[in-house]
Amino acid sequence: MSAIMQQNLEQSPTALDASTQQYVVMKSMARGYAEGLDELDRLALVQVFCIAMVCSYWNAVVLAKGKRLKIKSPPLKLTDADPVAMKLAQEIGILVTQFPAANAGYLIGSVYTVMLPESMRSSLGAFYTPPSLSERLIDLAIAAGFDPAKHSVCDPSCGGGAFLAPVAARMLKAAPSGAPELTIRRIMARLRGSEIDAFAAWMSEVLLEVMLLDLVIASGKRTPKVVSVGDSLELDATFGTFDLIIGNPPYGRTTLSEPLREKFSRSLFGHANLYGVFTDLALRLCKPNGVIAYVTPTSFLGGQYFKALRALLCKEAPAHAIDIVFGRDGVFDDVLQETALTSYRKKAAQSAVTVSQVTTGSHDKAIATLIGEYSLDADGGPWLLPRSIEQASFFCALRKMSTRLTDLGYDVSTGPLVWNRHKSQLKEKIKGKKVYPLVWAESIANAEFIFSAKKKNHAPAIEILSKQEHLLTKRECVLVQRTTSKEQERRLICAALPTDFLAKHGAVVVENHVNMVYARDAKTELLPETIAALLNSRAADIAFRCISGSVAVSAYELNALPLPTTPQMKQLQTLIQNRANPLTIQNAIERFYGMCE
Repeated sequence: MSAIMQQNLEQSPTALDASTQQYVVMKSMARGYAEGLDELDRLALVQVFCIAMVCSYWNAVVLAKGKRLKIKSPPLKLTDADPVAMKLAQEIGILVTQFPAANAGYLIGSVYTVMLPESMRSSLGAFYTPPSLSERLIDLAIAAGFDPAKHSVCDPSCGGGAFLAPVAARMLKAAPSGAPELTIRRIMARLRGSEIDAFAAWMSEVLLEVMLLDLVIASGKRTPKVVSVGDSLELDATFGTFDLIIGNPPYGRTTLSEPLREKFSRSLFGHANLYGVFTDLALRLCKPNGVIAYVTPTSFLGGQYFKALRALLCKEAPAHAIDIVFGRDGVFDDVLQETALTSYRKKAAQSAVTVSQVTTGSHDKAIATLIGEYSLDADGGPWLLPRSIEQASFFCALRKMSTRLTDLGYDVSTGPLVWNRHKSQLKEKIKGKKVYPLVWAESIANAEFIFSAKKKNHAPAIEILSKQEHLLTKRECVLVQRTTSKEQERRLICAALPTDFLAKHGAVVVENHVNMVYARDAKTELLPETIAALLNSRAADIAFRCISGSVAVSAYELNALPLPTTPQMKQLQTLIQNRANPLTIQNAIERFYGMCE
């Protein structure tokens, strides 16, 4: 037996850090092996590599207990492959034994996903859940009413066993003493999974058995199969219902077949997103008085495409708790979206939801800090919630602000030009009767409009052909960048389109990555410059972060943004017109938002 295999799983923090560093290097090497291949060859390598990795892990764990047990049959036979790559796969499998068993699914699954062809990864929407978040979500489920001692559990997207395995561990801890064979049977009878990816389904079965390995060895009985392979969205009533639906559903837009779109129509508004549809599925699989606990992007809290889903959840399974996850780098590979852990109680009465801020890394224990308890809009509107302790300080005042852009006489639309549909019309100079400036997001920076087209594929002008007049903007407006991230100093980056620039060229064309906030009526008293000053303020930015959970700054969310009253906005306009200093203007806006006296 190698020295690696003999090491105790409970290591010192220093040793674990060294193992983590070694894992990161090996994962990067595995990714490197895959990246140079075409899609078919890459997929073939990934499948063989990852099966070898899981088999190596299984053999090391079993051997460490002084036993020899054959692993459950993988979905594919191991074929000849690059021996260097296979050696790396085996070394990663052995290395994973140095971590707690609950971490194995995340560690192996993360290697799997970074090696997958991008097209397959996108279609699967697969991102493996760090064990710290898995354990925290199970805690939320228990707080909402799940009892590991007696309740049944289903993960309808169980790839890698991120939840089935740790839930089985909780069940084992809560189980009464008894014969090992009986304990296995009682636990496995209450677990069920579904997974579209055959490899991930097999890995779930293997890791679930690892979690119960001592019982398996003591009883001489193997764990039965509990994971079905197939499209979970196709599940019907014969699959059964469960006391807890838990998981990290796949992410990303999807095109549903007509039968599936009809099936899930009650929760759809516009584009279908996989995690939204899986949330509707959870409602169908959950028993009356049961619990749903999901890891999802926070975009469902405020996004327009989820308005029907939010209304459905409030009606059928009101939210019990929402954790806003502040993860360090590496929590989810290649995922930029803010993450939420949410628990729901089926058929419960609508009540305030408990909101917490959770800090975690890939392997660290999740640390939760209570933000507060808040009511949610039950009609499908954005769930306006503080995302951090800092935001909570002025949130009560924010909830009382009923003014919106439409009340101020302003509407929001998206820049009409999708540039790559008009490549032949792009020009390098603003020259010609029907050639107009092309406004990109890069022209909006530091609260100013500075006309620019320096980035790759950007051109400063475009020729407008007949019947394309709808692409022209001929009126004053506020330009807002449509894509920003929570890591940026400002989510709202705006500038008023200068009157003299508009007058000089007669019109401009605004590209699709820019929103336009414009007055409905030329007689509107509030000027675009006043709206821009407000949106560029720190207070408005914090308020927007209480709504938005994605990188998109959508027209829908801008229209939902709480704003000062019309009289307050007129006060702001007077300050701006009288050239008050920036600090005075900022203090006035913060006073309107209740951030200061």
